Amino acid sequence: MRSHLLNDTTTEHYRRSVTEGVERVAAKLAATDRPFTGVTADDLAPRIDAIDLDRPLGDTTAVLDELEDLYLRDAVYFHHPRYLAHLNCPVVIPAVLGEAVLSAVNSSLDTWDQSAGGTLIERKLVDWTAARIGLGPAADGVFTSGGTQSNLQALLLAREETKTQDLGRLRVFASEVSHFSVQKSAKLLGLGPDAVVVVPVDHDKRMHTVALAHELERCAEAGLIPMAVVATAGTTDFGSIDPLPEIAGLCEQYGAWMHVDAAYGCGLLASLKYRHRIDGIERADSVTVDYHKSFFQPVSSSAVLVRDAATLRHATYHAEYLNPRRMVTERIPNQVDKSLQTTRRFDALKLWMTLRVMGADGIGALFDEVCDLAAEGWKLLAADPRFDVVVEPSLSTLVFRYVPAAVTDPAEIDRANLYARKALFASGDAVVAGTKVSGRHYLKFTLLNPETTTADITAVLDLIAGHAEQYLGESLDRAC
Repeated sequence: MRSHLLNDTTTEHYRRSVTEGVERVAAKLAATDRPFTGVTADDLAPRIDAIDLDRPLGDTTAVLDELEDLYLRDAVYFHHPRYLAHLNCPVVIPAVLGEAVLSAVNSSLDTWDQSAGGTLIERKLVDWTAARIGLGPAADGVFTSGGTQSNLQALLLAREETKTQDLGRLRVFASEVSHFSVQKSAKLLGLGPDAVVVVPVDHDKRMHTVALAHELERCAEAGLIPMAVVATAGTTDFGSIDPLPEIAGLCEQYGAWMHVDAAYGCGLLASLKYRHRIDGIERADSVTVDYHKSFFQPVSSSAVLVRDAATLRHATYHAEYLNPRRMVTERIPNQVDKSLQTTRRFDALKLWMTLRVMGADGIGALFDEVCDLAAEGWKLLAADPRFDVVVEPSLSTLVFRYVPAAVTDPAEIDRANLYARKALFASGDAVVAGTKVSGRHYLKFTLLNPETTTADITAVLDLIAGHAEQYLGESLDRAC
């Protein structure tokens, strides 16, 4: 069994095995003509349940053959131009190369004596991102597993900065379309059930700053503590960007920590055309960025940035066996001092490889393409009488629904849209997402693939309308 350990004596085995795996994936990508096969859980589960993990195949080729049947054939392929559903991006080749390198070397980014150069590369990327945001010379941060962890850590720092033990007095303000992780973080941080104050949004799904000011004033009058305001730069459902300068002013007025959840909108940090849409982000106390959403990185590749490096002390714990306190005075850089995680992958390498090959402008140009595509898609939807589109996009998301001319019952229209989404997914021809707007069911395109065209959008809209019309026709037949 030692022949399977990666070391100086098995490099040829490593090379052959990885090459064979890469060739399988490359062949699959080249042959994929739709984003999904339409397989159901009932179809796939028995094949996986039948595998006896206590009886290994012992041969890489046999395992790859099996994997073809269990995974590669039926995977959802985000690289396909008609995958239009969630915040999953196609990935760039330099980042995939970085993934291969980091997996083989297997550095752990918790302490210097496990990562050395990896630590410094991550710190350089944190500094680069903080500079792009404009957080100032005292800024710092750390890579995380994703936006949920970043938001949790930011709110932990905000809680500790209030310097109060009376957690029941703390309030967090977030818009009604902010990410669910705000509510989840409040619970994990031991805040009360009323801790998160939901602020209404305007017609463009941006936080209503007049309502925010009113809620902050009510908080002050009630003797409560405005712990944090979470502004969103790219909401999950709409891609909407809250009015960051106005929110920053209110945070300064009421002494609240300003956190910007830019997990989606961080792509604008590299944009050549639309960077101004997140003006005001430089005034934040903390910022969440998900490179694996809009920097075209493989999952996971994310970070939380802070204006004042000193605030990261709230996540610090010194263990004698790992990062004893003396290491601070010895100037030994241990990333675990800043992180909620201990063992942590060298995910920063993927972004490093991308920047060194493509440059920030290369990433920004790709993100600008999907923003431009969304603008064109909005025009198509606005001009098509079959559809109702909610808001003009600020990023690359379109929320809409099919509205038949002959049907006026909102519940029946809801069912037609739900059916269309399910039928489209079952066909495998395209994948779209869904959400609710004012209690009604809508569909959603999240456009993150520069290879997607307006022709793809038009074709998928026609497929949606066809499925919805089929449902309504069958519904009418049943009613008769």
